Amino acid sequence: MSSVANQNKAPSVSQSTVPAAAAKTAEDDKESGLVQTSVGEGDDKTTVTQFGTQSLATQTALNEAANKQQRLNMEKGAELDRINAEFFAGQDIRRTQATGAENRLATKVAGEETRATQRVAGEEDRATIATTGLEYRAGLQTAGEQDRLLTKTRGAEDRATEASRAAEERLTVGKRGEEERAAIRETGTETRQLRETEGAQQRLGIETTGTQERLSEAERGKQERLRLGTAGQEQRATIGKTAQEQRTTDLQQEMFRRYKENRDFEQATGAYRV
Repeated sequence: MSSVANQNKAPSVSQSTVPAAAAKTAEDDKESGLVQTSVGEGDDKTTVTQFGTQSLATQTALNEAANKQQRLNMEKGAELDRINAEFFAGQDIRRTQATGAENRLATKVAGEETRATQRVAGEEDRATIATTGLEYRAGLQTAGEQDRLLTKTRGAEDRATEASRAAEERLTVGKRGEEERAAIRETGTETRQLRETEGAQQRLGIETTGTQERLSEAERGKQERLRLGTAGQEQRATIGKTAQEQRTTDLQQEMFRRYKENRDFEQATGAYRV
């Protein structure tokens, strides 16, 4: 519609003034569908005559009819959409209800089957437990008898082994005692002989050591006396020298003190005279 209108729309031009004598002719031309317009000026001025046509009115009528048909189609489409939505909503509700009923039925059947299975399993478990208990008690009874017999046999063997070990230990202890007593006697004899030899050697060593110590002590005393004499002489010489040096030092200090007193006196006297 818009493209047709744009094609039939005339370009904007300036209309020239129509003389009074030609006014009636212009009005007649308008009524007959003829319109004259001038484009340009001077030598470039051009007069254009436009003829009326029925295509614009026809196109407008067709566009209005098309718009009405389009609105009608849209209304019908919307109505069909609502009907379809209601129908499919009902379908969904019915499908959900059917699914729920099937699920409830399946759950009910599954529950009944589960309960039946549990009943059978419970009966089998109880029968198994009863059988296991009987077998366990029988096994305990048999094991108790075997344990008692084994304990009795082991006790008799342990007592026999203990008696044999005790007899062997008594023999071993007696023999060991005899050997230890013989070893003690032999060790005592050897120890006494060793003590006698050690005593003789010790006495001889003491005598020799005493003689050597007396000689060493005499020599040590002689050396100490000789050292003490020399040390005394050196000490006396050192003391004398130290005393002489001290006297010399005291004399020098006294002389310096007197010199300083004399100098101070002369300086004081000179300052008083000035």
